[in-house]
Amino acid sequence: MVTRRAFLAQSGGGVLLAGLHKQIPTIQDVINLIMEEIPGAPWEPTVDTVKSGDVSQPIRAVLTTFLATQRTIDYAARHGVNLIITHEPTYYNHLDETSWLENNPVYQKKRKTLEDNGIVVWRFHDYWHAHEPDGVATGVLKRLGWEAYAQPDQPQICQIPPIPLGELSRFMKDRFGAKRIRVMGSAGMPCSRIGLLVGAVGGQRQIEMLSEVDVLVVGEVREWETTEYIRDANWQGDRQVGLIVIGHALSEEPGMEWLAEWLKPRLPGIIVVHQESGDPFYFV
Repeated sequence: MVTRRAFLAQSGGGVLLAGLHKQIPTIQDVINLIMEEIPGAPWEPTVDTVKSGDVSQPIRAVLTTFLATQRTIDYAARHGVNLIITHEPTYYNHLDETSWLENNPVYQKKRKTLEDNGIVVWRFHDYWHAHEPDGVATGVLKRLGWEAYAQPDQPQICQIPPIPLGELSRFMKDRFGAKRIRVMGSAGMPCSRIGLLVGAVGGQRQIEMLSEVDVLVVGEVREWETTEYIRDANWQGDRQVGLIVIGHALSEEPGMEWLAEWLKPRLPGIIVVHQESGDPFYFV
């Protein structure tokens, strides 16, 4: 979590727009600036729409995150942030449909907090993945320190020096800041071709990539799909493959952290910070 001290340090002592000599841009100006760098944007259909707030207001500060949780919204309100860029939905379903939530007190409080504080929430999912290179994949490679290992034509596949699956699993757990991860495959099996399919890309794509890699690192799986394919493959014994499940939020958070760094030189004089959503689970 970004502390108040860290926030003020990034703001040069709390002056949000110091150094701007031109008219203060609006939130819509910021969104337009980002969209100019996405090939083919805008397009329909997309989930990347404004979920709350007035985009015509002057920008004060930007916060990037994997999820616009209530905690993150409260933080933004305390610090005068009026644009939250989130990767995933705000209202608990992919399309952010809210008709079924109108009488729900959790939804009502969340929306009221946004409205009372004039906070715009803009989802940046489809477009960030469509950036060249994929913004989330870039952030993950930077977190792992694997930029040099990524295949130029397919950066989701990395060729690394051979490492046992057990050691690779501990490395992934540490780099993603996970309390626990789930692993399939023999701890001693050598791994050098690693597939990085963070988030939730679906079983078919995960299974198809397994033909090209030794181990697959994913955000989440449907347990009756990819996991069962791997269990059958390893039982048959023709070829051993591994799976490391990080968790959806932790696996894609580096992409939104990278978005903040990517934005800073494009928004001189405007504070841009990142706040991690964190792992929502604890383990017993």
